[in-house]
Amino acid sequence: MKTDVLIIGAGAAGLSAALAAHEGGSTVTIIEKQPKLGGTAAISGGIVWIADNRQMQIHGIEDSREDALAYFRSLDQGDIDDVSLSAFIEEGPHALAFLEQMDAARFTMLEGYPDYYLDRPGAKPDGGRALDNDLFDFSTLGDWTEKIFNHGPAPRMMLRETPLGGGSGQVDPAEMANREAGDLRGWGQALIGRLLKACLDREIKPLLDVGGYRLILDNGRVTGATVRRDGEDVTIEAAQGVILATGGFEWNEELKQAFLRGPLTAPASPPGNKGDGLKMAMAAGASLGNMTSAWWVPTISVPDVKWEGGEQRSMPVLIERTLPHTIMVNRSGKRFCNEANNYSALAGAFHQLDPATYSYPNLPAYLIFDQQYLSRYPLASVMPGDDVPEWITSADTLENLGTAIDIDGTSLAETVKRFNSHAIKGNDPDFSRGESAYDRFYGDRSRDGAAATLGPISTGPFYAVEIKMGTLGTNGGAKTDGSAQVLDLDGKPIPGLFAAGNVISCPTGGVYAGAGGTLGPALTFGYIAGRSAARRKNS
Repeated sequence: MKTDVLIIGAGAAGLSAALAAHEGGSTVTIIEKQPKLGGTAAISGGIVWIADNRQMQIHGIEDSREDALAYFRSLDQGDIDDVSLSAFIEEGPHALAFLEQMDAARFTMLEGYPDYYLDRPGAKPDGGRALDNDLFDFSTLGDWTEKIFNHGPAPRMMLRETPLGGGSGQVDPAEMANREAGDLRGWGQALIGRLLKACLDREIKPLLDVGGYRLILDNGRVTGATVRRDGEDVTIEAAQGVILATGGFEWNEELKQAFLRGPLTAPASPPGNKGDGLKMAMAAGASLGNMTSAWWVPTISVPDVKWEGGEQRSMPVLIERTLPHTIMVNRSGKRFCNEANNYSALAGAFHQLDPATYSYPNLPAYLIFDQQYLSRYPLASVMPGDDVPEWITSADTLENLGTAIDIDGTSLAETVKRFNSHAIKGNDPDFSRGESAYDRFYGDRSRDGAAATLGPISTGPFYAVEIKMGTLGTNGGAKTDGSAQVLDLDGKPIPGLFAAGNVISCPTGGVYAGAGGTLGPALTFGYIAGRSAARRKNS
């Protein structure tokens, strides 16, 4: 089998790469080891973070390359490569314009959604860089509708209509009925659906259930791959090169143990992310970067919620820890962070190592809340008024709740008493919760100021749920240059090998800039990789 460009992995980065390579005049083959495509992006919120994007220009929001670079550089802890960061910032708007021009994407700004680090130069406190997907009609995909990865009911709202995006979570019933009848979907489903439709319109049809990847090297140049299809080894020759877009390694226990800086026990991503691309890049002699980090997120693991293969599924804890009448405590029954901080940065608190005991004192952690919370707000899949499931621990007093979850009940009661005394006054002198606009964005915005996130835990029964350390995906991997070419141990490009998405050392290092901080770089470097590979056609 022969092609110009072989793309391994059919998620957001891979599909973006396919379109860019095709528009550059190359024949394209996409392969995916799973029976369904889309990967992590398909079950995500689908938000894309891009600086100085067209929507900002339409709305008159000022932004610039210089502002974006200043923002990231102020957050750099030594893990950002300036060349790849500059490529992301400069090419991001072009990548989105390219996708929108071919109707492979339709974005609308998430109004008012701030960047995550508002005290840093170049941050946009009023938002603009986070973009939401418009609804996509899945009925236009024909038989491919069932070949996009999904887990649970199809999302019929755009994220901006939900509390996660600043909306009410309410849609007119007649409108919702129309969406269900027409199979209109939002979130990551819309992102992947529209990308796939653009590929299919150009006769680019991903090959599914194709795994067992091994790169073929000829005198140091990658010329294709050997793959497993229908039980047989198949060689795919790629005249212009191979693009790795296989996702991260958060479901590979050996790779996690080798590289990650701290515990990762409950990934929120699909279990297919096992480091296939990372291992291929390493075998080809790739240099690695940012390997200790991930797109961290606190998660809840509901016992009966499993992936199709039986693996435990874990859900990100985003709004639950930010709404009033909640705190998080460690195994000593004490608060240890601003619960409303952005989810990726919170990992620093969970991964704090106590050198005296050589342990992680903030793991396990527990979300503590009361009946006021449960009567007003959702918790994972539990809605107000639902029966309390067994996986939520309850007790009539805080002391008894502590005993039930094996922490010091007296300490827990003292912690809650202190928190309540300040929450009533609308301040948090211990961790400054509620002071930032970001803290309040995910809170109850029917309440003014810090009250959007601060509220006393005072009405029994009292409840607890274990919070685990999870991730949306790892973000370390093969180092690339600004053309998405994979670099060898001497910092030189490996001929014929390109990469994008969570398989590479992320252009933003470990910095999660704002909502969409994973998909922005993935789409952009997919675009760069596809375009770079296509340039080899006549070289």
